[in-house]
Amino acid sequence: MSENHHSDNIFKAFKDLEFKETISHQCGVTMNDSVEARAIAELMATKPGIRVTYMPAMIRIDGEGRIEFKMDEIAETLGREMTPHLFEISTSTHYGRMVMLDENTVVLFGNMEEAMAFE
Repeated sequence: MSENHHSDNIFKAFKDLEFKETISHQCGVTMNDSVEARAIAELMATKPGIRVTYMPAMIRIDGEGRIEFKMDEIAETLGREMTPHLFEISTSTHYGRMVMLDENTVVLFGNMEEAMAFE
């Protein structure tokens, strides 16, 4: 099991939230638990700065600043083709700006200024 594997509850009760007037550069995806989602999570858990959280029926992948998903790496882990379009179907929702750089690379940006360079 990867040191980045995380299964604790990442959600807090409203009363325990602390509100700050700062900008977060976090980004991430939430996926319905599936064969594809598990392959993506398994691969991403090996990457530095990535936190993977397994919940009942869902998997979250969170990072700071930027998360890069390589379709060829996911395909190798999955054992079959993965395209950016199939990847988007596998990710139920995301936060941050999602940009398809090319047919092999999907990037989530937490820093909107960095994402603007790809508009």
